[in-house]
Amino acid sequence: QVQLVESGGGLVQPGGSLRLSCAASGSIYRVNHMGWYRQAPGKERELVARITSGGSTTYANSVKGRFTISRDDAKNTVYLQMNSQKPEDTAVYYCNTQVVLSSGRSVEVWGQGTLVTVSS
Repeated sequence: QVQLVESGGGLVQPGGSLRLSCAASGSIYRVNHMGWYRQAPGKERELVARITSGGSTTYANSVKGRFTISRDDAKNTVYLQMNSQKPEDTAVYYCNTQVVLSSGRSVEVWGQGTLVTVSS
């Protein structure tokens, strides 16, 4: 039905930057909210940033001022620009979105996750 393909993870030094991308494809009529979550080893999954279809954004306090979420509706893609990264940003980052299918049904979809490691 709907697939999310994430890219952009990897190893970055403290203070460095990475940009994550997540593209949705399939029988999509409309994409509603899109967001990024992360899960560090031994911790629960947490919201990093979220953007509504209208462009309103929400950020975790720990990333405010450093991360920026954006979306390209023509490509059904959400981005996460991560600057001034810290070792505590190390985690598997998951893309999440809610879409309305061509059938009219709404579904919540998760990406497969991409690992971000912040280390010198």
